[in-house]
Amino acid sequence: MNNKWNKNIVLFLASQTISLFGTALVQYAITWYITLKSQSGVMMTISIICGFVPTFFLSPFAGVWADRYNRKMLIILSDSLIAISTLVLSVLFFMGYDSMWLLFVMSAIRAFGSGIQTPAINAFIPQLVSKDNLTSVNAANSSIQSLVMLISPMISAAIMSYASIEAIFLIDVFTAAIAVMILMLFLHVPAHAKASSKQEVSYWSDMKKGLAYIKNHSFLKAFFSYSTFFFILISPAAFLTPLQVTRSFGDDVLHLAAVEITFSVGMMLGGIAIAPWGGFKNKLLTMSLSSLVLGCSTFALGIIPVLWIYLFFMLLTGVAVPFFNTTSTVLLQEKVEEDYLGRVFGVLSMISSIMMPMAMLVFGPLADRIKIEFLLIGTGVLMVLQSILMYGSKALKEATKPSSIPEQSS
Repeated sequence: MNNKWNKNIVLFLASQTISLFGTALVQYAITWYITLKSQSGVMMTISIICGFVPTFFLSPFAGVWADRYNRKMLIILSDSLIAISTLVLSVLFFMGYDSMWLLFVMSAIRAFGSGIQTPAINAFIPQLVSKDNLTSVNAANSSIQSLVMLISPMISAAIMSYASIEAIFLIDVFTAAIAVMILMLFLHVPAHAKASSKQEVSYWSDMKKGLAYIKNHSFLKAFFSYSTFFFILISPAAFLTPLQVTRSFGDDVLHLAAVEITFSVGMMLGGIAIAPWGGFKNKLLTMSLSSLVLGCSTFALGIIPVLWIYLFFMLLTGVAVPFFNTTSTVLLQEKVEEDYLGRVFGVLSMISSIMMPMAMLVFGPLADRIKIEFLLIGTGVLMVLQSILMYGSKALKEATKPSSIPEQSS
């Protein structure tokens, strides 16, 4: 455990990288298929809702599962569920059943699997490395994922240019199978203490205790409040930029790939930068500055009419994301007690999974009535204001002191 690059963390990151590669291929294929076929903000919104709402309903339960049961097995089960559903979808498409609603169903099933997997992964990593190495490992994981996200749109675009979407579905099945085998056959990690012991309270009591834990800590309440607004404001930049590019720069899949590749290069560079550095000693400063950059970049995406300049700000957006995500994830992993990690990350997953589609219920239809650029300008300004308010939060300042623990409310 003293070596941050021990065998277990390498095996785990390798399995998740392989799994992510297949997942990314499918996600790009589905998004582009819907974008190019419909060019509709409403259709994009339906797809996004299907891809997030199941996670919202499942996350409270998944967080409890991650605290009560073996986290490695939960990751294996979720990967297997996604692989099987993708295989079924591929067979249906080969048979000629290529209706768009099948892609919506597929997005929902994948969201269900992701809802199980996300809190389990975030709670599992602290079992593999010491707290001193959490930032480096999380940042390295972010860089690896960004590299995958860099090459996957290029490969996805190439496959879609010469083969059918079904071929991408089969690749995802294959990569998921490899990831599951690595976890089952080579990664030997004991279950965490709570999962190994007899459960003394009921499932519902565990859920209530997790919610009470969050409610009684001012740090977590403030963190989740700012996260809620962050997920709402980032939604247009996260989901409507492909549609914006199609409308403003042409409906060429290469343009869509260029945007995704540029964003992924930025994320990879951001991850490489924060891995050895770790950000400012004050984690709140790192989070606030990265949020500020995201707000300014989102604003810029709404006013830039030239593609190569647009791509520069998309690159800058990508650079800022690992600084915010890595720092906030490590902050939770450091400050939250191990027995509550799954439930806390489950609530965070629940917030992200419901706030973004709820926001798109507004932004999606608006995108068919007004220019997407106006939405990006407005949300960019609000993100800048939020970053200033976040840095002034007393609860977050107290929690991000190096020796602090979450402050419990009376």
